[in-house]
Amino acid sequence: MNYHTTLPPITQPVQTAQKPMLFEQVRRRMRLKHYSYRTEQTYIQWIRRFILANNKKHPREMGKLEVEHFLSHLASDLKVSASTQNQALSAILFLYREVLNIKLPWLENVVRAKPSKHLPVVLSKTEVHAILQRIDGRNWLMASLLYGTGMRLMECLCLRVKDVDFSRNEILVRDGKGSKDRRTVLPRLLLEPLQRQIAFARTVHENDIQDGHGEVWLPYALERKYKHAAREFAWQYIFPASNLCQNPIGLGFKRHHLDEKILQRAVRQAVSSAKINKPASCHTFRHSFATHMLETGYDIRTVQELLGHKDLTTTQIYTHVLNRGAGGVISPMDRG
Repeated sequence: MNYHTTLPPITQPVQTAQKPMLFEQVRRRMRLKHYSYRTEQTYIQWIRRFILANNKKHPREMGKLEVEHFLSHLASDLKVSASTQNQALSAILFLYREVLNIKLPWLENVVRAKPSKHLPVVLSKTEVHAILQRIDGRNWLMASLLYGTGMRLMECLCLRVKDVDFSRNEILVRDGKGSKDRRTVLPRLLLEPLQRQIAFARTVHENDIQDGHGEVWLPYALERKYKHAAREFAWQYIFPASNLCQNPIGLGFKRHHLDEKILQRAVRQAVSSAKINKPASCHTFRHSFATHMLETGYDIRTVQELLGHKDLTTTQIYTHVLNRGAGGVISPMDRG
């Protein structure tokens, strides 16, 4: 679809450059505001679905009725979750506010779906070890980092060599959720495996340089500010992808990090092999890390900082497995 402003008659000379297409305007605005590439892809997808659902009408020609009908269609017909419905609304709000610069009072009053409050799935220490025993090599190291540090999946995959401090047994998580940096613990058990993985990444990088490549994607304007940083080993991903790929928001081929589906598939197979009847995933390791830290006796504020939670109430959800809820209650059937 090509949403251009009305062009002058062909007999008149065009004095200004043609206005970018709608989706290109969205991309430019999101990059100006430093949204992640994944969020950019998601918002573009929702805006496209919103337009297609309304017979390709331009958003300027639509209003409250179309937005509410689209959100209702997602909830009632497609049965999407509340979080998915709110994600679609956020994309539409961004389109009108930030791109089209249209102030529509009714948008402020659109009711967001209220998400259900579900307790997180938590593995026991025995279950964690059973899963890890069924994963090998690089995948084992990444899964172990998820459990041993509390990192999210993409935070682990996006680790760069410079983010690991072996002398302090720390990992610096850069640009995590909410564009926040934080420090978390590096398990001593993973020191040697992680050093071996970094040595492997160095070999991959040196081979790339010999082949005329060796660059990695850098965030924001760092590539212009530090012209040679993209080829420095310190900036390389610890878990490099097997092949070079084209930079999605620039030119040239670069070495990206591993695809998250590789680890997700390995964990899913390990959970099945261990016969664990829980809907466990990579993110379950993060839940288990928080719960086991609290069980061990660490202060909830410490766990909050390690997880990077903005609000303490987000961390408090993990207290459900401590001796404060159902796990600490004695049933009358068990009393003498």
